[in-house]
Amino acid sequence: MPPLLIGVAGGSGSGKTTVSQSILERVGRECIAYLQHDAYYRDRSALPFEERARINYDHPDSLETDLLVEHLKALRAGGAVEVPQYDFAQHVRKTATRRVEARAVILVEGILIFADRALCDLFDIKIFVDTDSDLRVLRRLQRDIAERGRTMESVVAQYLETVRPMHLEFVEPSKRYADVIIPEGGFNTIAIDMVVARINAMLVQ
Repeated sequence: MPPLLIGVAGGSGSGKTTVSQSILERVGRECIAYLQHDAYYRDRSALPFEERARINYDHPDSLETDLLVEHLKALRAGGAVEVPQYDFAQHVRKTATRRVEARAVILVEGILIFADRALCDLFDIKIFVDTDSDLRVLRRLQRDIAERGRTMESVVAQYLETVRPMHLEFVEPSKRYADVIIPEGGFNTIAIDMVVARINAMLVQ
């Protein structure tokens, strides 16, 4: 049987990672290949840091989605891939990669994975994590300051200039392609129970 491809989308700070981690823990990490779309940001190391910092990272063109599609097809065929790793503090792709082997389930997370038709069509199950914008912006603020070395001023400026406009243009409209919409992300245990039960049932089949 070919692997089961699952996509988890939603706005920045919606709780996609929490939902993905719940699936990993409850279905079993040993049978899931886990990939994040934001590992595929294009390499901008040739540009000065100031120019890299001004790039619109919330637009689909900022991601090398063709490479992700190529990797998913390789995993679905039973192969292994070298997934890029990204330095969010310096806005560059790292030289090291992460080897991912084929598994019974392939789980992909990202804000724009349903906005690209070629990528969206690969998924057997499409999950959209839907969370209020005020909660999303607060979570993004906490994450970017704590994990990505940003200042509060830079996070707020980026949110107003690119994150919010791109969410309205690309992320929110992609919700219509979802098979399952989970309100409140990882706090919605009932929805996650249903998703995990469905995945397990499909694996048994």
